[in-house]
Amino acid sequence: MTFKILVTGGAGFIGSFLVDMLVEQGNAVTILDNLEPQIHQGNAPSYLNKAAKFVRGSVLDYDLFKEQVADAEIVFHEAAMVGVGQSMYQVRRYVAANVMGTAYLLDILANEKHSVRKVIVAASMSSYGEGAYSCESCGIVSPPLRTESQLKTRKWELNCICGRPLSPIPTNEEKPLQSNSIYGITKANQEQSVLTLCQAYGIPAVSLRYFNVYGPRQSLSNPYTGAAAIFMSRIKNSNPPTVFEDGLQSRDFVSVHDIVQANILAMNSAAADYQVLNVASGTQTTIKNVADVLIRLYGREIKPDITNKYRKGDVRHCFADISKIKSLLGFEPKVSFEQGMQELMQWSESQASEDKVDQATQELRDKGLME
Repeated sequence: MTFKILVTGGAGFIGSFLVDMLVEQGNAVTILDNLEPQIHQGNAPSYLNKAAKFVRGSVLDYDLFKEQVADAEIVFHEAAMVGVGQSMYQVRRYVAANVMGTAYLLDILANEKHSVRKVIVAASMSSYGEGAYSCESCGIVSPPLRTESQLKTRKWELNCICGRPLSPIPTNEEKPLQSNSIYGITKANQEQSVLTLCQAYGIPAVSLRYFNVYGPRQSLSNPYTGAAAIFMSRIKNSNPPTVFEDGLQSRDFVSVHDIVQANILAMNSAAADYQVLNVASGTQTTIKNVADVLIRLYGREIKPDITNKYRKGDVRHCFADISKIKSLLGFEPKVSFEQGMQELMQWSESQASEDKVDQATQELRDKGLME
């Protein structure tokens, strides 16, 4: 069965791969994307699928947005400003794009004529804040962020309120959201707003909480993109990748191809309607390991710059429990970390890469957001 589909942010990293798969399956796809200069420098990317209808415009243009929604049966809402650190000083920009852009979509669904039968929204693991932990005495706990006084002592790991050390465990969807950035707050708002309104109007909706997504088409010149692409930009320019704290903080890195798989499964099944699902590899990986793997793949004689410094709001550990999406949708990650890094490296060889990490770091320092 094929559909008329709208993908907001469909020219972006994740959205464009989703568009490719939807077109391949025979769907009629429309892309709504403003070609954010920080990502695209204002130009349509060469990889943009020619079989999809491309509409250049913003989700904050109500009339234009309404026109695209009117023809859609499925809406994938991928459009967002992305970047935890930057969101802490470009607050209006992030709230406008993420919160108000979603509000426009929901206002259209509530008040305008349309044929939308499902909405799938891109949410984020950033809304969790710290991941889940286990304490020998207290069981499973959801600790708050580490205090700045603790970080200044270079004691990176977390302790329970009872004083015992905590052990990180996979984070499931039941963990309370403790967003540690404006970005995380806006993504939680997107998720909750979509599920609330769509349930009220009987429009099936699914929220997919993406963990650390990587893959080809990530902007290598955007210092606010994912860690893998940032490290790659440094390495390609013969600079050591900058790793904060001791490098042993951990995340869950998931290939963009597995993100697309999850979206397609959510579209084609009613099993996850009105549900929140983690989308990840289910594997814990340290940040230092990401840098080490990329350096090895590039064959460079450099080492990660382990700074033992910190950024305010950084979490120590957050990696996913993906049992829910496996159970409901039959999701199985297909791309290993090593395979995914090799693909990313091969793609990057033909891409320009301007290393702007020092500039971004200085901006955070100027705003008092890092040591």
